[in-house]
Amino acid sequence: MVKKRLKLGVFFMLPGHHVSAWRYPGTKKEHLFNLKFLAQQARLAEKGKLDMIFLADQLNSDDPTATGFEQTLNLMYEPFTLLGALAAVTDKIGLVATASTTHNEPYNIARKFASLDQLSEGRLGWNVVTSGLPLEAQNFNNQPLEHSKRYERADEFVEVVKKLWDSWEEDAIVYDQQNGVVVDASKVHTINHKGDWFSVRGPLPVPASKQHRPIIVQAGSSQSGKELAAKTAEVVFTAAQSIEDARQFYTDLKGRLAKYGRQPDDLKIMPGVFLIIGKTVEEAQRKRQQLLDLIPEEAGLARLSAHLEFDLTGYPLDEPLPPLPPIEQVTGTRSRVELLKKVADENHFTIRQLYQHIAGARGQRELVGTPEQIADDLQLWLETGAADGFNILPSHFPDGFQDVVKLLIPELQRRGLFHTEYEGDTLREHLELKAPTHYYAKVPQS
Repeated sequence: MVKKRLKLGVFFMLPGHHVSAWRYPGTKKEHLFNLKFLAQQARLAEKGKLDMIFLADQLNSDDPTATGFEQTLNLMYEPFTLLGALAAVTDKIGLVATASTTHNEPYNIARKFASLDQLSEGRLGWNVVTSGLPLEAQNFNNQPLEHSKRYERADEFVEVVKKLWDSWEEDAIVYDQQNGVVVDASKVHTINHKGDWFSVRGPLPVPASKQHRPIIVQAGSSQSGKELAAKTAEVVFTAAQSIEDARQFYTDLKGRLAKYGRQPDDLKIMPGVFLIIGKTVEEAQRKRQQLLDLIPEEAGLARLSAHLEFDLTGYPLDEPLPPLPPIEQVTGTRSRVELLKKVADENHFTIRQLYQHIAGARGQRELVGTPEQIADDLQLWLETGAADGFNILPSHFPDGFQDVVKLLIPELQRRGLFHTEYEGDTLREHLELKAPTHYYAKVPQS
């Protein structure tokens, strides 16, 4: 029996995932928008044989007049642009960019991702998200969509994108110079999609890539999000604080695949995990405490307020959360709000303790310890049906990420839990995902 191995991605966010990373020794202002530095980190990820680099996105900056703005680094690259640059300085590692289905059009997204998937020789993935925050909508002359409507639009959006990616069959380019035929027109398809949200003719001016089409990634954990993932996603990033919750999510989501004609291995579930690694337990705990000591109160409160979609300004920091609005009134990520409320209730956290708890992981799970301790934990989740792998959130760059590559990865490799060399060229091969069925192979042509 072949031993199951972890799938591992790294979530790039500079100067790090901890809210106080910008104050931590070793992080530097000149690293923030520095392609040479980012290229170094990408090559380090590839040296560690990680399966992919992941970039999130946010379609608004925080309000400059809001509490904590001056203590929080509100900077974020447009992820697709950055991945294009990183594709040129790497050879094997997968590249996953986030793009919203709420404030974009399917044709533009399909064309961008297909183009970079070609240029990177089949290493691209699209993290499908919806956008529910009013500040995001205000940047696009829109009104926020209600939660269920966002997912209805997202469902059709992904369907259109997949049709466009399949509008060129893999052998459509003939390039017969002798007979003067460059393209077999019978293998290029106008999609003529007409739905509730979109009307798109097609085809794309971009042929199929080496991995056929980009990987579909999703991060939603609400009921609507899980159903969309079961129907469309090949990778799911999720947040789970306990192994019991993770197993329940894993079983639930994998169990939804059959009704869409899919197998359990067609979807990889990769919870986020925030790591602080030390050669000893004491070293790891010192690093964690140093990060906590550097959190400005305003920044911690602002981050928690943003995640809960509720302004906590003025509430006593050393008392429990006040009553929050019903979950139905949350316009953004409901699953994250529910998770944070559960964490606060189960641990009897004060507001201060809760913002310290999420200061690095932002609702994801936090592991602090030696490489052996962290490997034990990841192995348990893999081998007991809680995860197929993990999306790693380094506390800070460069040192926190170097600890992942130089300390943790060798320990996982020593145990046979992670590969020592890439065994393929494409992201689909890295994740052991089979090639998708071509849309026009199953739809009769008129």
